[in-house]
Amino acid sequence: MRALVFPVILFCVHALVLVAYIAFASRHKKSSTRPLRLAGRAALVQRDLDPEGFILLDGELWPARTRDGAINLHAGARVRVVGARGHTLEVEPLD
Repeated sequence: MRALVFPVILFCVHALVLVAYIAFASRHKKSSTRPLRLAGRAALVQRDLDPEGFILLDGELWPARTRDGAINLHAGARVRVVGARGHTLEVEPLD
């Protein structure tokens, strides 16, 4: 009986580490393979765009960058999505 305790504990620890790694790794990936249809949508800057940062769009955090790269936007600014490159959204200030 004692000979099985250590291997079972070791197996459980490895399984827990694997599950934690999978959960952490999948947390930051967008799973959809459909084209993004977010152009024209308004969002809120969550982390400063200098020129890259993050915006909050429909409760999701998206990596974003300003379209011309020269404009820096601070957290709390409202922006409009004007395009995308992969999963990084291109934005401009909302007038």
